[in-house]
Amino acid sequence: MTYELQDSIHVDAAPEEVHALLSDVTRTGEWSRQCHRCEWEDERRGVGARFIGHNRTPQREWETVSEVIADVPGEHFAWSVGPGRAEWGYRMRPLDGGGTELTEYTRTTEHLEEVFVERYGERAEEEIAIRHAAAREGIPATLAAIREVLTAR
Repeated sequence: MTYELQDSIHVDAAPEEVHALLSDVTRTGEWSRQCHRCEWEDERRGVGARFIGHNRTPQREWETVSEVIADVPGEHFAWSVGPGRAEWGYRMRPLDGGGTELTEYTRTTEHLEEVFVERYGERAEEEIAIRHAAAREGIPATLAAIREVLTAR
């Protein structure tokens, strides 16, 4: 029931600028389809910092706690939801002609499966499939929205 997804897009901004935007999780609501607001738990930043995501779909609202697991300016920003249930992140690669190839990715873990079996019982596989479909549709939309935010700067 675990899955991995990723997609990439060209953005007309330097990798360091892209990283600076994406690592400011308080701005996530500007490009995310589900996460309308994030806030840091405290003043700590970088690997090990934790933040709370406030998420909603037409069907439900929920909060998540995430921990930053990668924070390399101009290269990579990622976090673990749960922590340990799913990983989300962005990789940045400078392009020869200018700009950045921005890749968003996600992968779920066996721990997510365990949590969903506890929470949803026989519906666990169906619930994971719902999240998989949302991520598959959401990643390209999120990347396009990030490009718009960077273009408007």
